Amino acid sequence: MRHLKSGRQLSRNSAHRWALMRNLITSLLRDEKIRTTDPKAKELRRWVDRVITLGKQGSLHARRQALSIVQDKAVVRKLFDTIGPRFKDRPGGYTRIIKIGIRRGDAAQMSVIELVGAESEKQASKGGAKKSRRARRRQAQAPQEAAA
Repeated sequence: MRHLKSGRQLSRNSAHRWALMRNLITSLLRDEKIRTTDPKAKELRRWVDRVITLGKQGSLHARRQALSIVQDKAVVRKLFDTIGPRFKDRPGGYTRIIKIGIRRGDAAQMSVIELVGAESEKQASKGGAKKSRRARRRQAQAPQEAAA
């Protein structure tokens, strides 16, 4: 019986499962959005929330704990410099899982897991709202008319 055995096995032994989770955590923190199967995304959410909480603490001990999980020093730097302060006032729930349908090859349920608030920061860095096609065309024609 599996009493008090939390977490999903994902049809892997413990070493393979641990390596998979470390890679998924690193990828999600680096890209802030990844596409994976539903059970992996649900298990990944548990781990990423713990790592982001370490990033919010900001101490040297927390950084060393994060380095034992996340495999890339640049990603840990990003975690403590940008991601942790972004979620400073948020008490939890740092990720969002969106189901996107089934995978064509094996009909596995697929989903996208992303950090909450990542899309608003990317839009702000692009310069605000998207321009319509007509507005872009006018803007492109304005310099041509001025030159003529």
